[in-house]
Amino acid sequence: MTNSMIVANILHRPMRTFVSVVAVAIQVTLVLLVVGITTWMRVDSAKRQEGIGADIMFRPPNAQLLWLTGAPMSVKFKDVLERVEGVKVAAPVLIQTTTSGGLSQIFGIDLKSYSALSGGFNYLRGGPFEEPLDVLVDDLHARNNKLRVGDQIDVLNHKFRVCGIVEHGKGARVFVPLATLQDLMGAVDKTSVFYVKVKDPNETDAVVQRIKAIPELRDYSVISIKEYLSQITNATIPALNTFIDVMIFIACLIGFLVIYLSMYTTITERTREIGILKSLGASKLFIVDAILREALLLTILGILLGLGFTFLAKRVITTTLPTLSVLITTSWVVRASLLAVLAGVLGGFYPSLRAASQDPIAALSYE
Repeated sequence: MTNSMIVANILHRPMRTFVSVVAVAIQVTLVLLVVGITTWMRVDSAKRQEGIGADIMFRPPNAQLLWLTGAPMSVKFKDVLERVEGVKVAAPVLIQTTTSGGLSQIFGIDLKSYSALSGGFNYLRGGPFEEPLDVLVDDLHARNNKLRVGDQIDVLNHKFRVCGIVEHGKGARVFVPLATLQDLMGAVDKTSVFYVKVKDPNETDAVVQRIKAIPELRDYSVISIKEYLSQITNATIPALNTFIDVMIFIACLIGFLVIYLSMYTTITERTREIGILKSLGASKLFIVDAILREALLLTILGILLGLGFTFLAKRVITTTLPTLSVLITTSWVVRASLLAVLAGVLGGFYPSLRAASQDPIAALSYE
């Protein structure tokens, strides 16, 4: 009987039901999208670093974890590094961060040494640099910006010719000749980082120690790629966890408030009905149980709709923005659902107590 009464009440007020379900759906969608996008960006960054093919990163002192930029080191360290026993090649990379078309990085590379790290780019169309103002873009960047070989694009306020489109996953999405980027940045003979390839990957740690033992390199950061990738977590990216927590809190607050207002309005409209139930012998526990079940049913419907919204949003994002995606994991689907249930139950708790405490005589006389 209780379940039939709950379903009848939900169907009797379709607009209230619709608003409540959509609000919970927005909560679930917001949580999954925020977590999914930030997690995907972290994982994608790690995969692209791994795809460079290096075994060691040689970085300036106090280098940031993810956003290496600027030109704080001399390229002359290349010779020093390549003289270390066990080193196969050291590739200097000058990195410039740009906000044109979204936050991204441009790699200025010495094509020969950079290609030696992983065997070179996989050219899908076009070929390597031929002129100083040539640029390589990966396939996702090309699709996102509708670029073809031969097109002219703006890079740091200069016109570049797209000479080749390469498979994604080799560090950045845009590559220009090292010397060209050095000229544009006014950083002749400077670089941001060296990617080092060793002859035997099993000796990576030993090579790291040999580099650290060189007096003139003592103050620089030397880290194996394996260790570097292990450090790329939400906790090591400044303010990321705080941002995620704030967004989740806002989403849960939305769900809580809407369910609270919905159930509060419901018990106000059903005062006489509650009075009748109590006059027929319904206990306080029965009233609380009925209100909380209704709140939970609205929440469950909202969760299902929110999951649908999330996968639809992912489809739209990956279709319209090839360089962006959403990583939806089972664990976060469960967490988002539990958060929605918690917000829904809390939102319905006070209205249920208020309904249960109503005097049946006063309720029956309510107009």
